Amino acid sequence: MGGAGVQGTKTGHRLALVLVCLGCLSAPADAQPSAERAAAELMDAVMWNREPVGGPFALTDQNGARRTEADFRGRLMLVYFGFTHCADVCPTDLMQMALAVDRLGPAGEMVQPVFITVDPERDTPEHLKQYLPLFHRRFVGLSGDAAAVQAAARAYRAYHRKVERDDGSDYTVDHSAFIYLMGADGEYLGFFPPGTSAERLAEVIGPRLAADR
Repeated sequence: MGGAGVQGTKTGHRLALVLVCLGCLSAPADAQPSAERAAAELMDAVMWNREPVGGPFALTDQNGARRTEADFRGRLMLVYFGFTHCADVCPTDLMQMALAVDRLGPAGEMVQPVFITVDPERDTPEHLKQYLPLFHRRFVGLSGDAAAVQAAARAYRAYHRKVERDDGSDYTVDHSAFIYLMGADGEYLGFFPPGTSAERLAEVIGPRLAADR
């Protein structure tokens, strides 16, 4: 598959360039690097399938329930790491994920869209419960303490870093913006780059659902 299709373990195609949401386009250019792995290194690991992607996590959903990766077995997962104060990239990708689920019709019930915050300080379960229905009733939003969120991000090779604004009034979060596709058994199937349309998401996911029947 070329273009905006799934990239990763199930295809031989690679992207030469993948967007990264750097504070949703508002981070200062002189921001200091994090002690965590650099964005380029993590993006390279995902784009070129250099390291395993996915794995165990233990987080809290928007209803206050503890959720792990095992809760989603039997369904495909679309997993996105982002934050609710993101002004552009995150809401655009979340909307495309939601529209893709609807485009699949009844089969879309076998696809679970999952949003994992990289800003647990502000994105509490209560806040996610208000935010995610704006996109789709079936979204599961996951938050937790900083250590739990970081563990999930490491498993998915997702980059994120808090960046203070120059005027000290607030902060934003730099983060990578892949949409991960996980199989019904938890296997990593590949990724969609940010900006992938709902049509393309459904085009790729549909045949996988049919094959699983």
